[in-house]
Amino acid sequence: MNLRYLSLRLIRHFTPEGLARFLLKRRWIIKPGLESTDPFTAAERYVETLSAQGVSIQGKRILVFGYGGRFAVGVDLLKRGAAHVVLCDHFILLDDERNRELLPAYDRYLTAEQERVQPRSEFITLLHGDIREESIQKQIAQVDVVLSTSVFEHLDDVPGITYALAKLTAPNGVHLHFVDLRDHYFKYPFEMLKYPEGVWKNFLNPTSNLNRLRLNDYRRIFEANFERVEFTVLERLVDEFRKAQEQIRAEFKIGDENTDAVTLISVFASQPK
Repeated sequence: MNLRYLSLRLIRHFTPEGLARFLLKRRWIIKPGLESTDPFTAAERYVETLSAQGVSIQGKRILVFGYGGRFAVGVDLLKRGAAHVVLCDHFILLDDERNRELLPAYDRYLTAEQERVQPRSEFITLLHGDIREESIQKQIAQVDVVLSTSVFEHLDDVPGITYALAKLTAPNGVHLHFVDLRDHYFKYPFEMLKYPEGVWKNFLNPTSNLNRLRLNDYRRIFEANFERVEFTVLERLVDEFRKAQEQIRAEFKIGDENTDAVTLISVFASQPK
């Protein structure tokens, strides 16, 4: 039993959500993802990965799912040729300090209103709320490209949200998602897979939620919503998996080490059903 892991997970589980978001916004203790820490690298990775699939963002409507309150990825995609960007997040947690830093370099897309930087509506739409709700979906037109980084592993209803995003996608539109399958206490990438659902949900799951889905779960969900789906394994931790595998619960293993040891993936999907 890893007592250090259990104690840290218990603390994280019972940390009030407001405090967790306060710490995340200030990057204290809880670290944000790539779109917050290095948004321009995130935008470049999107563009390069799409280009390798023969997809250009020029003149496209793009939805960034789970943008984390920072406009940087959106304005950089616009500068690279996108026509319009929808920044979507379940929560409203605007990072005013870092958004202000984007001026004046991106003042074509942003405007300063008193102490707050706001997006110009002709270029950027903010979409806050549950993407599964019809009232939220009606706020925007169909998009050509849907992007996310380290968001899907935190969702509590991946099938429902994937279906909702597919409905918002134009017939010839595409999705590109980078998904992190590791326990986010990264020193122990497979530790969360050792606990039954009741223990995980009630005592150990962080307030940011780790759904513990594996590669084959994502394959099943995306193939149910798109005609064409391509998965790329970005990282596979075989040695770490072997050390942990005897304690990993059966529902998280298919018996193929090459699949069970996968920790980072990208998903490219097109032709929504």
